[in-house]
Amino acid sequence: MMAFLTQCRAIVGDEYVLDAPCDTAPFLTDWRGRFTGKALAVLRPGAVEQVAALVRACAAHRVALVPQGGNTGLVLGSVPDASGAQVVLSLTRLNRIRHVDPVNRTMTVDAGCILQQIQEAAAAEGCLFPLSLAAEGSCTIGGNLSTNAGGTAVLRYGNTRELCLGLEVVTPQGDIWSGLRGLRKDNTGYDLRDLFIGAEGTLGIITGAVLKLYPQPKASITALAALPSPAAALQLLVLMQDHCGASLTGFELMSRYCLDLVAQQFPQLPKPFAAPHAQYVLLELSSSESERHAVGLLEQAIGAALERGVVEDAVVASSVAQSAGLWQLREHIPLAQAKAGKNIKHDISLPVSRIADFIAATGPQLEAAFPGCQLVCFGHLGDGNLHYNVAPPAGISNHAFLANQEQVNRVVHDSVMSFGGSISAEHGIGALKRDELARYKSPVELTMMRAIKAALDPLGIMNPGKIL
Repeated sequence: MMAFLTQCRAIVGDEYVLDAPCDTAPFLTDWRGRFTGKALAVLRPGAVEQVAALVRACAAHRVALVPQGGNTGLVLGSVPDASGAQVVLSLTRLNRIRHVDPVNRTMTVDAGCILQQIQEAAAAEGCLFPLSLAAEGSCTIGGNLSTNAGGTAVLRYGNTRELCLGLEVVTPQGDIWSGLRGLRKDNTGYDLRDLFIGAEGTLGIITGAVLKLYPQPKASITALAALPSPAAALQLLVLMQDHCGASLTGFELMSRYCLDLVAQQFPQLPKPFAAPHAQYVLLELSSSESERHAVGLLEQAIGAALERGVVEDAVVASSVAQSAGLWQLREHIPLAQAKAGKNIKHDISLPVSRIADFIAATGPQLEAAFPGCQLVCFGHLGDGNLHYNVAPPAGISNHAFLANQEQVNRVVHDSVMSFGGSISAEHGIGALKRDELARYKSPVELTMMRAIKAALDPLGIMNPGKIL
């Protein structure tokens, strides 16, 4: 491998080929700290042409590569395996905002741009890039595209796929496909863009993208509603959509246990209600007219929900600070889980109409199989995405409970499929869910996926062991 590394150094320079353990360590462990792989080297190109040259070198020497952005993924998709034979190709040096077109409402960016950087660049032009995630200060847009990330605004704006018009991709052969077209209509054959989005770097390396921008809303209003059940939350969703239409941009479900956990781990955060409630919904309205218009819509809808008994209580933020405080409750749920200990995570999607039935059916199944387990159930109710996490019963060690992961997954995923859902909504498959995908995808789907992989990456060097 010395000849290979020598070639890589000639392409990007000595300082950007990392092979000392102290230098490669930050790139080898997944975000949750559940797995640490090994790497022959970490390669850090600074230009698209360098990415292409490195891929050609990998192909010539039959070295597998793992594309990596901010390494904030949750399914072991952006770290190498334990063999020590793979290289990590980090794209964080590709971090330029290439062009902003406020008239066409588009922005062309490098794949290594941090999501927050893109949001701020759009705001500087009086525009909005609506993708918003808890990891937006460290995740990259290339990673967002590779996993087709969701976030809190999918209800109004869609997943990352819906926010992308064009891509630039380095193929497994080291060619550069320049599909950076800011077109909303382009019916010229197969949609290659959508093939690479969500592929987790297994078909090629996304190096650039044309993103959709939107007008900045004139006002955003946040409220927290307390409800008796998930079924009531679905009633509230329908009512809010009927009253507010496209102004409803966020609708997040959180169980009582979620907010109890946040209160235990972060006692300094707001406690909006004097008494606890079974379920909570954090909702956001954005108005293109005025704050008065947004407040009027929200008050009318919440008033109707209170009159019908759908909502038990509600708090409407009266300032930016109060709104941020309410959102912190939602955003601190994963952090509170991490502080409390390990848990078995599930990123699932269901038809919105089936979510209450799923929650009602699955909880008792888990309780019967694992008495005393704690359900941390929250997520993007408006688009059918739940983070359905299972924490150990009191007195059971994390290690002992995590040994049940396969059995817990079987209960949850079998239930998901029985309600017409998916075992992965926005986190991807990676290596963590690869075997689960093989269990639940039909043979026809798997055959087509393997045919695409074999056609585009015949040497199998692109992020091997992920998805398939």
